[in-house]
Amino acid sequence: MEALCPQCHKAMDYQAEHYHCQPCNSDYQQQAQCPQCQQPLQILKACGAVDYFCQHGHGLISKKSVQFSYQPV
Repeated sequence: MEALCPQCHKAMDYQAEHYHCQPCNSDYQQQAQCPQCQQPLQILKACGAVDYFCQHGHGLISKKSVQFSYQPV
């Protein structure tokens, strides 16, 4: 999945826990959101696996349906 800059819509590079847009010279943090309530998801990491959990009543969320947004760092 390619991360696109929310300002210029160009591809961003992943650098040290955040994304960097070269054309805009801006940094962004990726945030996983529930597809049903658009609230931030809890990220569960174990043994190399990543799972997403909605604390607002929707339970485990499939990786395929997670929506990602990018917030300025």
